[in-house]
Amino acid sequence: MSGKLYIVSTPIGNLKDITLRALETLKSVSVILAEDTRTTQILLNEYQIQGKRVISYHSKNEKQRLPQVMEHLALGTDMALVSEAGTPLISDPGFLLVQEAVALGVTIVPIPGVSALTTLLPVSAFPLSSFYFAGFLSPKSGKRVNQLKALKGLETVLVFYESPYRVEKTLTAMLEVFGPEAQVVIGRELTKKFEEILRGKL
Repeated sequence: MSGKLYIVSTPIGNLKDITLRALETLKSVSVILAEDTRTTQILLNEYQIQGKRVISYHSKNEKQRLPQVMEHLALGTDMALVSEAGTPLISDPGFLLVQEAVALGVTIVPIPGVSALTTLLPVSAFPLSSFYFAGFLSPKSGKRVNQLKALKGLETVLVFYESPYRVEKTLTAMLEVFGPEAQVVIGRELTKKFEEILRGKL
């Protein structure tokens, strides 16, 4: 019988946001696949979860690691996938793993919890009967503008992730495409001590 693959959401900043199910899962599995082993180890130490095999699993080594991970699952090893912060696969690695696990009939168990997306949206003061999540835009300016132009016609809330190092360039591109009257909400350091939620027009 193959092992189970748990997709475990973890805090995006405040470690107290971990769920009881997430802690139970991390305690029970034999192997934890971590996008950032250092961040994951901090979480494990905080809740005194010891003796776990933590394997680095990120976008640059996912293809290389996949056969080994699938072999572990085939041998009956229960494993958990965690991202650096938040919910795995939402602009984070893990797609190839879940795709392969589904193809091979491995039981996949979602352990829900925090994500930056669902943390910011409820306090955005935007109508949320629908929204479009676009993830990260291209770091290349020309392609970034074209991506925004493709989204301009959507009559719904648009949600993006962005690196703090590119926020200014992205806002400039948004101003070019959407104009100065477009309403914007920016969340930074969410759930942390210096959390900021900024609202205004472009």
